[in-house]
Amino acid sequence: MWFSMGYISHPKIIPDAVEERKYQMTLAKNCLNANTLIVLPTGLGKTIIALYITAVVLQEGGKVLMMAPTKPLVEQHASVFKKLLADTNIGVMNGLMSAEKRKGILEANDLIVSTPQCIANDLENGRYGMRDFGLVIYDEAHRGTGNYAYVTVAEHCTQKNRSVGLTASPGSDIKKVEEVCRNLRFMRIDVRTENDPDVAPYIHDTYIKRVEVNMPKELLDIVDILKKLLDHYFIELTNLRLTKENWPPSTTHMLMIGESVQKRLRRGERSATLYRGLTVQSICIKILHAINLAETQGMSSLRLYMAKLNEDAQVQKGNKGGKELVARKEYLDAWNMVYGSRIEHPKVSKLMSLVSHILNTDPASKVMVFTQYRDTCDVLVEKLSCIEGASVGKLIGQSNGGLRQKEQIGILEEFRNGIRNVIVATSVGEEGLDIASTNAVVFYEPVPSEIRTIQRRGRTGRKSDGEVYVLIARGTMDEVFEYSSMKKEDQMRSRLEKLNRELSLSVEEGQLKLGDF
Repeated sequence: MWFSMGYISHPKIIPDAVEERKYQMTLAKNCLNANTLIVLPTGLGKTIIALYITAVVLQEGGKVLMMAPTKPLVEQHASVFKKLLADTNIGVMNGLMSAEKRKGILEANDLIVSTPQCIANDLENGRYGMRDFGLVIYDEAHRGTGNYAYVTVAEHCTQKNRSVGLTASPGSDIKKVEEVCRNLRFMRIDVRTENDPDVAPYIHDTYIKRVEVNMPKELLDIVDILKKLLDHYFIELTNLRLTKENWPPSTTHMLMIGESVQKRLRRGERSATLYRGLTVQSICIKILHAINLAETQGMSSLRLYMAKLNEDAQVQKGNKGGKELVARKEYLDAWNMVYGSRIEHPKVSKLMSLVSHILNTDPASKVMVFTQYRDTCDVLVEKLSCIEGASVGKLIGQSNGGLRQKEQIGILEEFRNGIRNVIVATSVGEEGLDIASTNAVVFYEPVPSEIRTIQRRGRTGRKSDGEVYVLIARGTMDEVFEYSSMKKEDQMRSRLEKLNRELSLSVEEGQLKLGDF
């Protein structure tokens, strides 16, 4: 059931422009009382909550800084605020502008919407301070860990700067959530899910369907060769006494081994064991990636990856481990099979059938396909473009010759306007962007991150019921990643609620100093 409760009334918000929802008003008013991290599923109006808090602070005479991780997100937020805020000068900033121009924009406007890196740099260089800002908003606040620019900005904030964080999912790792709260000075966490009574009336049903496929014999044979090669090197790592007992040869295990060896080297330890260990660990990571591509992506992605390994090995100063790997007979056997094969992963034909069925059932449908890798993205765009009635677009990031910001925005605009009805996206399509309501979302593969799973899923079911299809190859890493994501998602809410109780208790007892636990 969907209902409206009228419109938000505030001197700084355009009349009759924003539907009033009780849960949004409750969350917004709570944020005005204490620095808060808001956790709210994608599509339920985190931007509207930010809009209301912004309006209140502007009415009080303070400036507002809203930051988002990417330029398309910044443009999106600025566009929404310009449409909905009355009598407000809004400036947009990014790192492509000169520092002097940014300073001028900051001084001339009431609301600044910006990427965080340039703000952090300007603050560090003393070009301006945070004194005039009554509110700082961190979109996709779960990024506020380590040395991310949000952390630097927060270090320049004082108790006079209210802080609000927005995220669809901060993750199940409570230590990381604690770090976000500590870094960005949040005193409380406000969580809402689709199941909360005040949110439920605004939720459309999202139906999740697992679609299983069987691996073809050719791919299984290649995986078998690669796994035997992995076993060979893993035994060597074990004989070097670098592995953890009873741990399988996973990527996580390999990264831990690499970190451990590097620490020992930094402490001044020098031995043939450590240097050989790094080489073997590097080889294992390459083999594991090849296995993952074979199992979850398909022959085209695997072929491109192995061709790159072959090419890199030809470089005189190329990676030592890569040179050793491509010279192995087992690797050469696998490469010959991959090079000579013309089969694709069964997920490709299954995806084509799904998209064809959706578009034939309702030609006005919009479908979003998520995949982990750009190579797979290119393959899927090519294949899906063969479907009658499908107009397919690609949405990828800007790095390494990807799409420029204007191109990303253009693709999304075409999707909204119905010029494109299928978008194939990498992770850039998961986070924050206001993507037009879709009838279906397809995961080409499960991802082991509960944050990314929640964000992908949130691309449908916004304005009408939606369907989520998850393609899974039986007996592969797909099943492992699916289980990992589900487990983390189950843990997330209970851990967040526990952390919020601890935060509240600390504040009540006067034990919490700003930025501390």
